[in-house]
Amino acid sequence: MLDELIVSNLGVIRHARICPGRGLVVITGETGAGKTLLLGALRLLTGSAARLDMVGPFGDEAVVEGRFVIDGDEVAASRRMTKERSRAYLDGHVVSAGALERATAGLTEIVAQHDQLSLTRAASLRRILDRRLDDTGAAVLAEYRQAWSALVEARAKAEALGGDRTALERELDIARHQAAEIDDAGFAPGEDERLETEVRRLRHAAELMAGLAEVGEAVERAGDALAEAIGHTRRLTRLDPALADLARHLEGAEVETGEAAAAVRSHVEGLDVDPAHAEEVEGRLRLLGDLRRKYGPTLADVLAFGERAAARAAELGRLLDQADEIAAELARAEAETVEVGERLRRARRSAAARIVEEAVGHLRDLGFSDPVVEITLEEAAPGPDGADRPRLAFASDARLDPGEVGRVASGGELSRLVLALRLAGGSADAPTVVFDEVDAGVGGATALTLGRKLAAVAERVAQVLVVTHLPQVAAFAHRHFVVERDGNEATVRLVAGEERLAELTRMLAGMPDSGHGREAAAELLALAGR
Repeated sequence: MLDELIVSNLGVIRHARICPGRGLVVITGETGAGKTLLLGALRLLTGSAARLDMVGPFGDEAVVEGRFVIDGDEVAASRRMTKERSRAYLDGHVVSAGALERATAGLTEIVAQHDQLSLTRAASLRRILDRRLDDTGAAVLAEYRQAWSALVEARAKAEALGGDRTALERELDIARHQAAEIDDAGFAPGEDERLETEVRRLRHAAELMAGLAEVGEAVERAGDALAEAIGHTRRLTRLDPALADLARHLEGAEVETGEAAAAVRSHVEGLDVDPAHAEEVEGRLRLLGDLRRKYGPTLADVLAFGERAAARAAELGRLLDQADEIAAELARAEAETVEVGERLRRARRSAAARIVEEAVGHLRDLGFSDPVVEITLEEAAPGPDGADRPRLAFASDARLDPGEVGRVASGGELSRLVLALRLAGGSADAPTVVFDEVDAGVGGATALTLGRKLAAVAERVAQVLVVTHLPQVAAFAHRHFVVERDGNEATVRLVAGEERLAELTRMLAGMPDSGHGREAAAELLALAGR
């Protein structure tokens, strides 16, 4: 519910802070005092468009702040406006007006002629109807929710198939072909690099052999030169023993030169190109090129694609094995949902009849001579909440054609209709319900009835706020706020005890000090207390 509302420099209100509390809360005051500004402040907190002309004369900025408390959790919303722009905040963070509206949508319901009325929405009507289901209807509602859950699960399984059976079989053939093509090629990781190296060697075999022949000849010449040098060095060692180390170095070089010559001969022998082998290597490289064009730029990509294709083929095989069973399960779930949806629709129609009967009775109590309320349920495709589309129609008199509520009801009629439906339906869609113009065209004994019924609604929701001119309504309030204006400035204060009695006296007699008015006000309070 709304725990606190702070308004600064909004129109004629310099500063006001109200803590409405639970139950029925009324706001009264002289015409033009600024009562509707408080309602406008609430609209701003629920994301309504800001009128920049609402900025008052007491500063450059108008500020509206509200704190809502729901099940112990707090939501803080605020709006700040200058003559040029408006900003919205949620829990201290800057948000768009749309985000603020979404965040506070379930916190406050404002009922006035030009407000979007939740009762015109199918979801809200269904909630009202479902609260009035009898035990049998409540059991059908639970059964429908189970049927819908089963249908959603069956649809998810069918969707996992990815299409009809024929399409799945085609996809399975393709996946199997792709996986087999890659697997049959028999490529191992890194084989692409080895193939490319070998192909280069085979393609340049003649050039390599010619070059290696020259290398071999050079190595042989080097070996001959080393042998000659070793012979000279050994003879000189007899003259100078210090040359023994040089002889050993030259002998080592001779050994390495011999090994190099052997390596050259071995490589030359390996270049003896077998045409069949060369064609085999070229063929493997062409096959790899074909696979790359189909499945990825590298061999690693091709092999990964093959693994995915094999996994998809296995998955499709399992799904196709289950396809017939899934199709049968889906058909059963759809039929069950439709059948239970029809029974739920009949149960809701029975609840609608009870609600309409009681709502019409409340409306008669509230001054309508022969009102018409209609709640119809049209058949619709099954959804999470049922297989119906509820609609509400209203006429203030049976001689008029019932129509869409927002189109045919005035502000006062709309508020009283909502009040009647809330009483008949058992609750509201938000913990705080605000009624504007609910007392339009009401007086006398009907006004007393209106006050009683508003108090009754306040017992079912956390909080009901009413802007009213009727003392008969104000007398039933749990908390009473008065808006008073002095020149271009308005103040808001909570009244109780003698101050509240004086305000009710003013509302009754026009004079807060009237003796007869005071007696009547005291009588009203006593009646409301009873």
